[in-house]
Amino acid sequence: MAKNRSDLVAEVAGKTSLSQAAVNGVLDALFEVFEASVSKGEKISIPGWLAVERTERAARTGRNPQTGAAIEIPAGHSVKLTAGSKLKAAASGK
Repeated sequence: MAKNRSDLVAEVAGKTSLSQAAVNGVLDALFEVFEASVSKGEKISIPGWLAVERTERAARTGRNPQTGAAIEIPAGHSVKLTAGSKLKAAASGK
């Protein structure tokens, strides 16, 4: 089962004394900080929980699946999320 943003906001609001609007504002601010940091190439690390960082992808040659023609794929960036020890332990049921 997956939780969407509204489910997450409602659950966090239920566990704290904050309103759903306040929790939603905190999530918006958190994601803005993630976006700004990753766009600058800064790594965000929350020890035990997760790390988020921008990675480099080199230029490469690919193939058009319809024609089989070779195409050049330019260099670019991606985002890497790494689970921390507490998150890994929760996933393994420990």
